[in-house]
Amino acid sequence: MSYMGESRLATLVVLSASLAPTLLTAQSAACRPPDNSNEAKTLAIFSVPLAFGRAGIANAGGGRVKFGFELSYLPDVDEATATPTLCRPGKRPENTDLLFAAPRPRIAIILGRGFAMEASWVPPIDLHQVKANLVGVALSYDVRLNDHGTAVSLRAHGTFGVIKAPITCDDEALQDQPSECYQGTRSNDSYHPNIVGFDAAVRSSLGAPFQLYFGSGYNRLMPRFRVNFTNSQGQTDRQRIEVDLDRLALFGGFTWLAARRLGLSAEVYTAPADAVTGRVALRVAM
Repeated sequence: MSYMGESRLATLVVLSASLAPTLLTAQSAACRPPDNSNEAKTLAIFSVPLAFGRAGIANAGGGRVKFGFELSYLPDVDEATATPTLCRPGKRPENTDLLFAAPRPRIAIILGRGFAMEASWVPPIDLHQVKANLVGVALSYDVRLNDHGTAVSLRAHGTFGVIKAPITCDDEALQDQPSECYQGTRSNDSYHPNIVGFDAAVRSSLGAPFQLYFGSGYNRLMPRFRVNFTNSQGQTDRQRIEVDLDRLALFGGFTWLAARRLGLSAEVYTAPADAVTGRVALRVAM
């Protein structure tokens, strides 16, 4: 190899070595939009139905172990809010309205002395191109105020895991010629809700077999979103979006004890700054 060739090779090696840390930093750097951005608003709306709410009165009726099934309405995100303002500016609205409602199996274990533990797991089953693997946990403590069913309940809860879905580039976007998604591969984006919170509720009997409850709480939202899209040129977008938010939660509902070991509940749950959702849950005691 000539001296000039060796010199050019050496220059390329040095240049590559100097650029490598910069490229790695650019790929790993996360976009952190402000609280008033469309990205933050969208992720906050996602969090409302995913928060591991009460969905009824876990320790109402008989039985020490109760299996349940919850269905939560997923609020729509309007097109203006679904259009990124900072992390992916100028892009088309994201594909945010994938499902009408989200199912969630639940289990409650009555520990005694006023304590109850709840858990939930949504297995990774593909549902209309959405695959969730979510875990919910909660610990509650009830204090009875009288013999008529009135009680105060304190509860701490958390929701963790991942949801994968084509949010940035769905099949429709792949056919949209002006879109950056055009003729690319359907995205497989990841959303980690990361919600922790606590709440307090008051419940009272409306006369057998109905029990009413209402309360308020605080949620700490730490959603993490990652794009996974490969365009028509084979370039992969791995943009990360991270947001930290604090939210007030309000809720209320009732439980109907259809039988000693069977309960049906309905609940309205809202983060006033974001959205409102409704939940229904069926519990069977063992």
